[in-house]
Amino acid sequence: MQETVAFRTPALAPNWQRWLIFSPLARIVIYAAMVFGIGYVVHSGLVMLGWMSKTATPLQHALAALSMQLLSTVISYLVLVLLIERRRMRELSLRTIPTYGAAGLLAGFLIFSIVVGLLWLFGSYHVLGINADVNWLPAVLVAGVGAGIGEEILTRGVLFRIVEEGLGTWWALAISAIFFGGAHFFNPGASLWSSLAIAIEAGILLALVFHVTRTLWACIGLHAAWNITQGTIYGIPVSGGDAKGWLISSRTGPDWLSGGAFGAEASVVALAVCTSVSIALLVIALRRGSIVRPSWSRRATTSYEATPTS
Repeated sequence: MQETVAFRTPALAPNWQRWLIFSPLARIVIYAAMVFGIGYVVHSGLVMLGWMSKTATPLQHALAALSMQLLSTVISYLVLVLLIERRRMRELSLRTIPTYGAAGLLAGFLIFSIVVGLLWLFGSYHVLGINADVNWLPAVLVAGVGAGIGEEILTRGVLFRIVEEGLGTWWALAISAIFFGGAHFFNPGASLWSSLAIAIEAGILLALVFHVTRTLWACIGLHAAWNITQGTIYGIPVSGGDAKGWLISSRTGPDWLSGGAFGAEASVVALAVCTSVSIALLVIALRRGSIVRPSWSRRATTSYEATPTS
């Protein structure tokens, strides 16, 4: 398998379009501007509906957050891919949901269950009871569906994919992981360590999932199942947020083991488990030869191969 990129600048595009529309930086800036613009409109509409007021129901708050997460990111991505890049949106093909999407859901559940199982073996995770009446729907909508789709489109579908087209896979892994970790820095209970852990265990892992599968549904499924399993099932804070799960639990021990107030994502156990999976995915990518080189290196190789020999 050779290195693959989803978009290539049209050969007949004038220079101004190459720089202001089709270049990696331009497309990222255009996407970000659309997200902010559409997000502002959506937010204004939700305020008018009263779904963001203090008197709104928990479900209305969840639907408002879900709308903010999805409408701006999804609509902007549709415009980016269909109108600017003018290509088929293979990475979000509905045909891959039953396969890659389901596999991602299963992987997210298994990976975090392994993390919790190890924390239990090390004496850090404790089940105190069962909360059969927990209101699980808002958390599933916001932390599961909303975060899974919205954050994966933004971080892997736009940032990783487009940076990879320009700077290559290695830089794309580093930049998207740093961005993903930094985006969680201001969460409740966050610290420099928790952001670094998120960048390595989730930022790199999810980027490699996309690199290997070339479908966002695998990333979305894994991300959503990770959050739902962590919060809704095991009752552990999701990236510092409050979690009321089916299991009433507590974590003890030093923060480097338990993850502290941020949750198990800041535990060295989660870091070790996810890093192991990332290494396995990286081995697959290297064996396939799918690591994308920087654009200037690809152009130089193409030019050399196209030069006739005497």
